[in-house]
Amino acid sequence: MVDIVNGLLVRNGQVLMARRCANRRLYPNTWSFPGGHVETGETLKQALQRELLEEIGIAPRSVMLLTRLYDRPQQDGTDVTFHLFIVEEWDKDPANLGDEHSELRWVQISLAAVLPDLAMASYRDVFTSLLVQ
Repeated sequence: MVDIVNGLLVRNGQVLMARRCANRRLYPNTWSFPGGHVETGETLKQALQRELLEEIGIAPRSVMLLTRLYDRPQQDGTDVTFHLFIVEEWDKDPANLGDEHSELRWVQISLAAVLPDLAMASYRDVFTSLLVQ
């Protein structure tokens, strides 16, 4: 089993979306959220802290587990669990660092579900749950 953490930065009715680079092995050129693999010995929150710092240069101050999504994108059939955290407070403006994403974009939560090329169809349910909070 593979564990992935994702941070959903939320502010003023918007969520920060990240477009995965076209050369990514999994979910290429699709809209997702900053995050990545949990390394051996890390807790989910430690992995989230590390991934958000590496990918968008922020340190989250307030995180809450929103949901878990399950997928089997690995060619060897490995199950993958995506742990999605709401991040409502962080230390500075997010910036697109490294080569994970080709674009970062703030999107109204009500419009995020209709973005073309979402990495996972189940994100639509995630956006709906954010609207009712």
